[in-house]
Amino acid sequence: MRKALLLGFLVAGPAAAQTREAWQPPVLSITRYDEDWSNLADAERREHHWTGPLKYIPLGDGGAYLTTGVEVRLREEAYRNNLWADGPAPDDAYLWARALPYADLHVGRVRAFVQPMAAFAAGVRPAAGPADQTRIDLLQGFADVTLGPVTLRGGRQMLSLGSERLIGTRYGPNVPLAFDGVRGILHHGQASLSLLAMRPVSPGLDDLDDRSSPTKALWGAYGSVPGLDFYYLAYRNRAARFGGRSGHELRHSLGLRWYGSAEGWHWNIEGVAQFGRFSDQRIGAWTLGTEVGHRFANAPLRPDATLRFNMVSGDKHLGDARLGTFNALFPKGKYFGELSPVGPANIVSLNPSVALALSDTVSASVAGMAYWRYSRADGVYDIPGNLIRAPGGARSRFIGKEAEMTLAWQATPELELSTSLSAFQAGSFLRETGPAKTIAMLGLESNFRF
Repeated sequence: MRKALLLGFLVAGPAAAQTREAWQPPVLSITRYDEDWSNLADAERREHHWTGPLKYIPLGDGGAYLTTGVEVRLREEAYRNNLWADGPAPDDAYLWARALPYADLHVGRVRAFVQPMAAFAAGVRPAAGPADQTRIDLLQGFADVTLGPVTLRGGRQMLSLGSERLIGTRYGPNVPLAFDGVRGILHHGQASLSLLAMRPVSPGLDDLDDRSSPTKALWGAYGSVPGLDFYYLAYRNRAARFGGRSGHELRHSLGLRWYGSAEGWHWNIEGVAQFGRFSDQRIGAWTLGTEVGHRFANAPLRPDATLRFNMVSGDKHLGDARLGTFNALFPKGKYFGELSPVGPANIVSLNPSVALALSDTVSASVAGMAYWRYSRADGVYDIPGNLIRAPGGARSRFIGKEAEMTLAWQATPELELSTSLSAFQAGSFLRETGPAKTIAMLGLESNFRF
């Protein structure tokens, strides 16, 4: 995600210097409910920026207040040879438009959060899907109560766990992902533990028709201490498909994530082991993702060089008693970059990148990616986990290589304009199994958020 997603509420004017030292406003989160604006109870602080009176609206003298905000995003994507010219509309250009207003009511220990959604698409061929358009619907709507260190929450909510390898918001596409269910969150100092039981929301293409999935369920626990996350997640899908077979899937994921930064270095290393059953097969799958980088803060353009290396298991012997294909469950929407035709299953990827600060408000990045199949007996999958290229009789592992450039301008504290240009050159596996033209994608985006 671009840096603008982490930009906070900016306080303007020299008169605010003393206030800034006393209090730093929260960053704008994707989920929005994680933002805490309670310090704007001080009316003077609300006067330092035009959005202040909208972030804290006092309701009476009892301390109750309302926070409001909105995101309005327009994104155009143009593809040439999408899916290597193997899809129903290889040359495609479309516009995504969405508006995500929200209201966050706090009354003592009780809270109600509501975020409707208007998401429309124009020009998607052959037809808009659930990630493109849902028209007018409810993205989030829940209530929670805080009892000392414990928060109990129930309703529809977005989830962002760790680096979103397994549970993400699908923020990049037009329709974000939400879940219906209950969650209990325990905080103790800097440690936290989240217990959850959820069903993913299945978006419909008409107004007010989004419903809990009748076939999928998620439950488990996610814990965090400074620098370390650990979790157990269980997933059930009564209509799963792998390698052309369908059946009941019950999958358990055990994960550990180590992350941090020191002296310019930053790292994020995560491993997941999966077990369970799919139809009459035992599940034995895994992934290891590594990210190590260094920011040269005193160099011109303050470059941040990062190297990512991922290994994700695939099925080694089709039709035997063991399924080795990893299931990323509900990962982030643009997993390997702005152009992500392949997803995190049966894959080995290498991804060096450099991010540059061209000015205080303009940033750029250049990245390269290379992809191989982990197992020759398994094919290539997209991000949702659908098989998009079967292995056939191909022996080559090399899927292809990709280059990507991005440019972003934070025009105002609320408005970001960005563009990306990507190209994916097919490798020997794709050439051996079907169409293998080079994919090109151009993305243009404007995003207004407060």
